[in-house]
Amino acid sequence: MQLIDFIIFIVFTLGVVVFGCSFFKKGSSADEFTSAGHSIPGWVVGMSIFATYVSSISYIGYPGKAFASNWNAFVFSLSIPIASYFAAKYFVPFYRHSGSVSAYTFLEERFGAWARIYASACYLLTQIARMGSILYLLAVPMYILMGWNLHVVIICTSIGIIIYSMMGGLKAVIWADAIQGIILIGGALLCLGILMFSMPEGPMQTFDMAIHSPEGNKFSLGAFTSDLTTSTFWVCLIYGIFINLQNYGIDQNYVQRYHAAKTDKDAKFSALFGGYLFIPVSALFFLIGSALYSYYTAGVAPLPEEIAQKPDYVFPYFIVNGLPIGLRGLLIASIFAAGMSTVSTSVTSAATIFLTDYWRPFFRKIGRSPENHRRLELTVVRLSSVVVGLLGAIVAIAMLSVESIIDAWWTLSSIFSGGMLGLFLLGCIPQKINRPAALTGCLCGIFVIGWISLADMWNLPGIHLHPYLAIVLGTCIIFLVGFFATILLKKTKN
Repeated sequence: MQLIDFIIFIVFTLGVVVFGCSFFKKGSSADEFTSAGHSIPGWVVGMSIFATYVSSISYIGYPGKAFASNWNAFVFSLSIPIASYFAAKYFVPFYRHSGSVSAYTFLEERFGAWARIYASACYLLTQIARMGSILYLLAVPMYILMGWNLHVVIICTSIGIIIYSMMGGLKAVIWADAIQGIILIGGALLCLGILMFSMPEGPMQTFDMAIHSPEGNKFSLGAFTSDLTTSTFWVCLIYGIFINLQNYGIDQNYVQRYHAAKTDKDAKFSALFGGYLFIPVSALFFLIGSALYSYYTAGVAPLPEEIAQKPDYVFPYFIVNGLPIGLRGLLIASIFAAGMSTVSTSVTSAATIFLTDYWRPFFRKIGRSPENHRRLELTVVRLSSVVVGLLGAIVAIAMLSVESIIDAWWTLSSIFSGGMLGLFLLGCIPQKINRPAALTGCLCGIFVIGWISLADMWNLPGIHLHPYLAIVLGTCIIFLVGFFATILLKKTKN
């Protein structure tokens, strides 16, 4: 890495931290910290939602997946329009008028405190796993570039993100997300252009070699069979529909952004804009992976065997060895932009959930005056940011031995979600769902998710399904058992 690359990377990274800290406001409240004062323009919130989707998981994981196999994981992106539509039409108005920045207050009102605790605990587990995945992928380029210790990079990056998230709150996170989102798109486009125009026979050779690969068509979206044990087109599509409905419908990252927008119209626009922008950009990352395959297969440059065996390392390796001076620093900075924006989002939203769903319900009376109470809550949310950030760093270190970060993250998100979307849907239907019935549904859903997750590991008897389907079946079981149990309990009473 040349000096100019290093300077670009350091200036950008420190600039993000300083920019985030510039939003620090003495005397601000916890509510302003968690909702940005309801003052952010719709396009900025939309860019923030987009940047939340495009983490370093997308920036490094998607090219690695396309390089090693095909575009099967892109099917996830194709499900986003469905979720975006429901978000703009139903979820945004619902949360904007709910009176609470927490996504889970509604569940407590319908089913009791246990429902709120269950959903928020699932959310916190998911976010910590997500932060770990992203921090790991942030460290990989620096390891390849300069041989820096992965543990040290993970810890230092975590500290920088924690500082500006803790100081500036949601307003800092959203504005930083918007800027970082623009930079990461520009960096990816530059990289794709260099890859394709470096091919000996011109850009079209990229497509020809990827389509006629000995391993099969690199642009394939997966098999269209009914096999539920592998990652087919239908398994990815169903997984994407459920996980994106959960993201838009009950994920604190998104709900908090609905509240941050200036008006209801801005909030609806942000939901549509952020989701739809992710589709072409995710296609861009998969195309980079296909282009990397053609680039190295054509012999434009050598690819060490140890790098080829770790698909997540291929794109960072190309950045180090295939880009001109200056662009390397920009690309590494854009990867950090993607990761930092997503991790900061998770840190802020997780801290908000700790405040609204754990601190306020159980410790609200602490603080003898309104002023002391306001200061105490702000301290709690900032300390929570530190704790959550450190937990994410610990998970990142634990993930250093993972072969494919996409597979690991999608599996963990499917399991840790706990089918909480099913509980949310139970609360939304017009029929009054019995609280014991909802609890029964949750317990059944947890059992099914546990079975799917452990079936292969423990060689349990019965049907073995792909772990991506844990969220699908968990959600359906919770909803169906809760619904029919309510009907049965009513008949029993009559």
